[in-house]
Amino acid sequence: MATTSDIRNGLCIRYNHDIYKIVEFLHVKPGKGPAFVRTKLKSVTTGKVLENTFSAGHKIEDIRVETHKFQFLYEDGEFWHFMNVEDYTQIRLTENALDMPKLLKEGEVVTILINTEDNMPLSVEMPASVVLEVTHTEPGVKGNTATNATKPATVETGYEVNVPLFINEGDKIKIETDKGTYKERIKE
Repeated sequence: MATTSDIRNGLCIRYNHDIYKIVEFLHVKPGKGPAFVRTKLKSVTTGKVLENTFSAGHKIEDIRVETHKFQFLYEDGEFWHFMNVEDYTQIRLTENALDMPKLLKEGEVVTILINTEDNMPLSVEMPASVVLEVTHTEPGVKGNTATNATKPATVETGYEVNVPLFINEGDKIKIETDKGTYKERIKE
C-alpha cells in the first residue's frame, strides 16, 4: 500500500475496481484546511480519463510493474504489434493502451509497463520526442511572418500537427509526444 505522498506521474494504481495510470498530479496545501492531491487518472483498460482528489495521507493500492523495451512492428487496424528487444517475444495492444498512437513509426522503441501479478501489459510510454518526416503541407507565403503564424502539416504516420510557415514537404521535424506539438526542425 502506498499513500498520497508516493503519487507521481506514471504510477499505476487500483481504483474503483480498475487499473489507472496517473497522468498528472498536483499537491495542494491550502492556507485553511487539510492538504490534498489533485490527480488526473487514465484507465489502462478503457482509456477513459477522470479527475480525482485524494486527501493527504489517503491509502492507495499501487500496482507493481516492470518496464521492458519493445520495438513497434506494425498496426493492423485493430491492434498495435510490438516485439521485446531482449527475447523477441511479440505482444499486441489495443489503441487505448497507447497515449499517442498516431506518432508511432515502425521500428520505434518504446517502454511498456507490465503488471507483475498477471504479466499483462498496462500502458506504453513513448520517448519524450519523435522525429518524423513531413509528407504534406501547403507552401508558406513569403512575408506572412509578422506573428508566429503556423500551418497544418501531415507527417509520415498520418498525424497532423501545426508547424511554422518555413517547414516544407520532406523536412524532418521533432514532435513532443506528451502534447503532440511541433518542437523544432531537424537539420541533416
